[in-house]
Amino acid sequence: MSHAEHPEGTRRDFLFYATGGAGVVVAGAAVWPLVNQMNPTADVQALRSIRVDIGGVEPGTQLTVKWLGKPVFIRRRTEEEIEAARSVDLSALPDNSAENANLPVGTDGADENRALSDDGEWLVMIGVCTHLGCVPLNEAGDFGGWFCPCHGSHYDTSGRIRRGPAPTNLPIPVARFDDESTLVLG
Repeated sequence: MSHAEHPEGTRRDFLFYATGGAGVVVAGAAVWPLVNQMNPTADVQALRSIRVDIGGVEPGTQLTVKWLGKPVFIRRRTEEEIEAARSVDLSALPDNSAENANLPVGTDGADENRALSDDGEWLVMIGVCTHLGCVPLNEAGDFGGWFCPCHGSHYDTSGRIRRGPAPTNLPIPVARFDDESTLVLG
């Protein structure tokens, strides 16, 4: 008996397609949990944007908050810190990129392009060393900014890498002022 004698298909064709369809459904059911576990958790999704009260941060001090599972340094810099950051020769920097999510890629690493406020008083950075992900210490190192004791990376008062194995400056997250005492991250 040939296939031409059964134009509607044979029992074998039906079993082939039914088995293949069931295999696709089973494979999808097995793979979905693996793919779904890569999505951010509900607590991380809820914190995509946070408001931070900065009203009590005095010049020369820093507030550290957790955002998207990472520490964020919010520093209110002194005039001396701003002056030290703005007096740096940009050609001496290992990374001359602003690393600022609020500005176009390729913007230079001048302090004016890293500070959140026009006067340079506020500096907001993700506090994770760009070498291996350690958390740098505040007001430490050879340049008065941050120092990562794990592998010896030194950052200046603008969060720019100056010495050590870290390849890039500390990144600036998407941030803006909502009012004089509230900062919005994300």
